[in-house]
Amino acid sequence: MTKTTEMPAPQVREFTAKSVGGGLALLLGLLGLLLGSGLIATGAVLTAVGAKAGLIAFGVVVILGSLYAMCGLNTVAPGEARVVQLFGRYRGTIRTDGLRWVNPLTSRDKISTRVRNHETAVLKVNDAYGNPIELAAVVVWKVEDTARALFEVDDFTEFVETQTEAAVRHIAIEYPYDAHDEGGLSLRGNAEEITEKLAVELHARVEAAGVHIIESRFTHLAYAPEIASAMLQRQQAGAVVAARRLIVEGAVGMVELALTRLQEEDVVDLDPDRKAAMVSNLMVVLCGDRAAQPVVNTGTLYQ
Repeated sequence: MTKTTEMPAPQVREFTAKSVGGGLALLLGLLGLLLGSGLIATGAVLTAVGAKAGLIAFGVVVILGSLYAMCGLNTVAPGEARVVQLFGRYRGTIRTDGLRWVNPLTSRDKISTRVRNHETAVLKVNDAYGNPIELAAVVVWKVEDTARALFEVDDFTEFVETQTEAAVRHIAIEYPYDAHDEGGLSLRGNAEEITEKLAVELHARVEAAGVHIIESRFTHLAYAPEIASAMLQRQQAGAVVAARRLIVEGAVGMVELALTRLQEEDVVDLDPDRKAAMVSNLMVVLCGDRAAQPVVNTGTLYQ
């Protein structure tokens, strides 16, 4: 039984960041810019030096404050999220699409939550019997927890790629390409079961990074070129044996039916020796790989 990989417990989990609609914040920022510009213009026409300097200075402060407040605006596209940090502390994730406003002092890292796929290169590994095989897999995944994806691992995309390759290699060495024992799982003969086990192991490996595995499947599975010819001969021999077994089973049934019908219809009375000869002839005809040559017996049954 495949042992499930255990990853460290996550230290942080995603929660919703505090944010407000960006439309109102944008409108207030524009009004602040207009107000500041109006104060500067009013101060410029005044003759009193003190009032003039005060209005201009206040207008400049209003403009700078409005610009700084507008720095808290950010757009969130569908399929994206913004991870908010304040002085190095995680303050939540914005998933609501559109224009949003948060504290301008925060940093906001963009992270994609769209569905992605990753296809491994063709890997050469040894199966459970030590035979070199080639295999590749494709994994469909997406970021489910943005906080874990950003803070729990160094690079979650590279992490998924590396863990996918490790899981594929681990599954390959746990099972043979073809099972020699009846009822044993094999990579070629039990593709659905092996794919489910691959999905379970992948989920355990990437869960710490906040990644959800949607689907995983093998895209390439074959013996390595150096043993492909020998293994093909083995598969052909197995197919021939299985076909011969089926032919023999059918022939035995046909011979049994023929003897039963002859006895029931009382067509001919065969002694044990002639019955054995008839069985032998029928088996040769039914199991032979060449067409039978008819022989016309012009004598008696015993000549």
